Amino acid sequence: MAAMPFGHAVYVQRKQFIEKITSLDEVFDFLNQWPEQRRDLAHETLLKACRDAAIGRFPLGAARENFRRFIKKAGMLAEVDQFPGLGRPSADRNIGNT
Repeated sequence: MAAMPFGHAVYVQRKQFIEKITSLDEVFDFLNQWPEQRRDLAHETLLKACRDAAIGRFPLGAARENFRRFIKKAGMLAEVDQFPGLGRPSADRNIGNT
C-alpha cells in the first residue's frame, strides 16, 4: 500500500516516548500492535474505517480524526502544545556545514 500522509501528525504518548503518527500506514502498524485483550468494537471500527480510507471509500481526514479520538479515549493522546518544539523544527538547529 502506498503511504497516505496526514496533513497534521497525531502524537501518541507511550510509556517512555512520544510516537509521531503521520500516515495511514503508521495507524495500521499501531493498530496491529494493539494488545489483543484490549481489542474491542472501537478498535474494530477504526480498523475498518482505515481500510476503507486506504481504498478511497472513507475520507483520510476522518480516519485520522477517528484515530485521534481512539487514542484520546485510551488516555494516550499527547497534545503538541504540551511539548514545545515537538511539532515544529527548531530555528536554531545547525545541520551540515552551514
